[in-house]
Amino acid sequence: MDILLQQIINGLVLGSMYALIALGYTMVYGIINLINFAHGEVMMVGALTSWTIIGMMQESTPGLPGYVVLFIALAISCVVAAVLNFTIEKVAYRPLRNSPKLAPLITAIGMSTLLQSLAMIIWKPNNKSYPTLLPNTPFDVGGAVITPTQIMILGVTAASLAILMWLVNYTKLGRAMRATAENPRVAALMGVKPDRVISATFIIGAVLAAIAGVMYASNYGTAQHAMGFLPGLKAFTAAVFGGIGNLAGAVVGAILLGLIESIGAGYIGALTGGVLGSHYSDIFAFIVLIVVLTLRPSGLLGERVADRA
Repeated sequence: MDILLQQIINGLVLGSMYALIALGYTMVYGIINLINFAHGEVMMVGALTSWTIIGMMQESTPGLPGYVVLFIALAISCVVAAVLNFTIEKVAYRPLRNSPKLAPLITAIGMSTLLQSLAMIIWKPNNKSYPTLLPNTPFDVGGAVITPTQIMILGVTAASLAILMWLVNYTKLGRAMRATAENPRVAALMGVKPDRVISATFIIGAVLAAIAGVMYASNYGTAQHAMGFLPGLKAFTAAVFGGIGNLAGAVVGAILLGLIESIGAGYIGALTGGVLGSHYSDIFAFIVLIVVLTLRPSGLLGERVADRA
């Protein structure tokens, strides 16, 4: 039971980070039917930007509390990621919006590779040790442990999801986003400006990805130029698992995927004396993807809909 409880905690933390990334995938897909495979790299840029800001602040203002340094680094990372994703949409995706679907997909993959290469040039290819800014004394929960950093991840994720749901369901921008997702041509006739709505969607997704990047680096204590690829791929799996284009589905799929991955890896590790657990954790995400695409291609909460006219 101790192993199960510990892996549930780890799975919730992991699933929370996947959820933040998956929401960016599903929001963009819901509005323009594009899988933005560069989204994981936006997360990576957010993490590495925060690493740079933290290093600068620790040198210039060494007396600042750790949580203040982390908050400032997080805010700057969100701004940088938002500007980057806005630029990507305007330069790489907007000119291809009316092209065959394969063209923007290939462009997204190319943009992912380009961002990784640029990050490797700017930040160098070596792993960066991400500083621990919060207390590292764990709390005991029924025989399992949870760190202050993990508590922060769960709290920040819950707050971010609540703000996003409020934004989408109860604001003018949210209504415009839902209208554009339903039918951009009719939305434009009603006074909505689809280009602005799409840009806003990319910006919101980038902010969530940057938050996920900072949380991911804080949790694992490391950051590097290729760190966004695998979490991005798993977050895409979570979005498909829950129902691509469905916000609630992305969250549910991400949490379930995090739990499946952590519990599976935890029990494999326990059975093999800790030898194989971490090595096999990644396969669970893709087993889930294969099963879902085979049995229910629309996802857990997705609905089969006709192609847009």
